[in-house]
Amino acid sequence: QRSPLQAKPVPKSSAALQRKMREPEVASSLIKKIFSHYVKMPVARDAFKIVEKCSERYFKQLSSDLEAYTNHAGRKTVEMADLEVLMRRQGLVTDKMPLYVLIERYLPLEYR
Repeated sequence: QRSPLQAKPVPKSSAALQRKMREPEVASSLIKKIFSHYVKMPVARDAFKIVEKCSERYFKQLSSDLEAYTNHAGRKTVEMADLEVLMRRQGLVTDKMPLYVLIERYLPLEYR
């Protein structure tokens, strides 16, 4: 028996615990597949590492911006309007190129 004043043993950190604490990442195989599709040529390993870092930073910034727009609107859920504001600020959505045109042009039917 342990006395009430005795400290509890501290569990050793396991590899599984460390994996849970890391931030989620987009799989590098997915980034490579998407990037290779658009670049249509081989990519050097060191160049691809830079593409991975840029992709990670892009998605972090995208998420942060969407969170800010949602909070500013007083909501707790990201909505289509937030995405449209973000894409408008990025110059992807304009008066001449509305969001629905981009959706029809780039998304397959099952995602529209």
